[in-house]
Amino acid sequence: MPRLGELERSVMNALWDAPAPLTVREVQEKLDERDLAYTTVMTVLDRLDKKDMVVRERDGRAYRYGPAVTRDAATSELLHAVLDSAGDDRTAALVHFARTVDPSEAAALRSALDEILAMDDR
Repeated sequence: MPRLGELERSVMNALWDAPAPLTVREVQEKLDERDLAYTTVMTVLDRLDKKDMVVRERDGRAYRYGPAVTRDAATSELLHAVLDSAGDDRTAALVHFARTVDPSEAAALRSALDEILAMDDR
C-alpha cells in the first residue's frame, strides 16, 4: 500500500465513513472544516485513484468515488510495511508494540491469536 499524506488520509476516512460512493463535491463537504477548493479535492481523489486506493464510477457527468480497500486492510498493510522497516528484528518490534497497547487491545490480540492457532490445529 502506498504511503498516504495527511490530506489523502482525511479523504480516505471520509470515503470509509460514507455508506455509499461520494462525488468530489460530497467529499469536499465532508472536509468542510479544512476549507478546501473543489479542484484540490479532485486532485487528491485522482492521486488516490492512481495509487489504487479508490474506485471511481461514472454518475452522469461526474464520478463517484469509493474505497478500493477496507480501512482494516489498509491499516494492516501499513503495519506490515512498518514491520518490514524493522529489518531482521520484526519479532522484537511486534513484541514491543504488543506491550504498548491498552488491556482491551491486548485482549483482542490474544483472542485473534488464539483463533489463528485453533485454525492451524485443524
